[in-house]
Amino acid sequence: MRSLFPAAAGRSLKQLGALAGSTAQLGAANGTFTPGLERLAFALTDSSQRFIYGPTAVYLATSPTAPAQGPFLAPADPMGVATQYRSRQNSAPGGLQAIYWTELPAPHARVYDVLAMTRTRTGLIGSAGEIAVARSWPIPDVGQRPPAIATGTLASAHGNISQLTTRLPPEDMHAVSFDQVLGKRPIALLFSTPQLCTSRICGPVTDVTVALQHEFSTRITFIHEEVYANNQPTQGLRPQLKAFHLATEPWLFTINRQGLVAARLEGAFGVNELRQALEAALR
Repeated sequence: MRSLFPAAAGRSLKQLGALAGSTAQLGAANGTFTPGLERLAFALTDSSQRFIYGPTAVYLATSPTAPAQGPFLAPADPMGVATQYRSRQNSAPGGLQAIYWTELPAPHARVYDVLAMTRTRTGLIGSAGEIAVARSWPIPDVGQRPPAIATGTLASAHGNISQLTTRLPPEDMHAVSFDQVLGKRPIALLFSTPQLCTSRICGPVTDVTVALQHEFSTRITFIHEEVYANNQPTQGLRPQLKAFHLATEPWLFTINRQGLVAARLEGAFGVNELRQALEAALR
């Protein structure tokens, strides 16, 4: 696959970008970066806001004119699920069918420039962007123990499922509270609000999670927590998100049986990346 893309060979992002016959818009799906090997998820759109799909790789540099690293392959991870796992919020055809993702070496707290190159039948398309790497974030990361929050259950809501999820139909991720199983068995904890999502991807990623729940439910406890207090955006974020220092949605954390974060997915994710995150919690 790397042979589909130009070798960096000491060239800058600007020089690599000049090899593309056209340009597109890179829309990052996550924005929380700290020094190290960092996940970048993104979508690509043309001037008519149509999504672009094709073999894609990413180059990284400290500036557009600095020598680039790469290409780092960025496969398109499918977000589609079978009809029986699809919610009303995600029932229409079209929309985002897959999300690109890769891992980039970003060793320092600084702004890095990136260039996605997509191979199409008509040639290469270049899409420029940047990521801002902070020294640290308070959000629980891989290897850390998350706060033992109490999440809503059917028992705590007295059977009123509408308090627990805005998904239609409701998903089955409210049997136990997070603090009751933390450190006892693997967990997949999803923060999303399918009906009230400002990012417009909560519905699709919740459906992806529902689809894989049917495969992993005997080994992993799945828990879904809504984003807004009383499902009212005017009332602000739920205390569970504040405890995790989250200000955006959606987020998914997998936690191993030792009670440590095994994987963390911010924003959009597809079936393959979620499967990897779930398998990480089982190791």
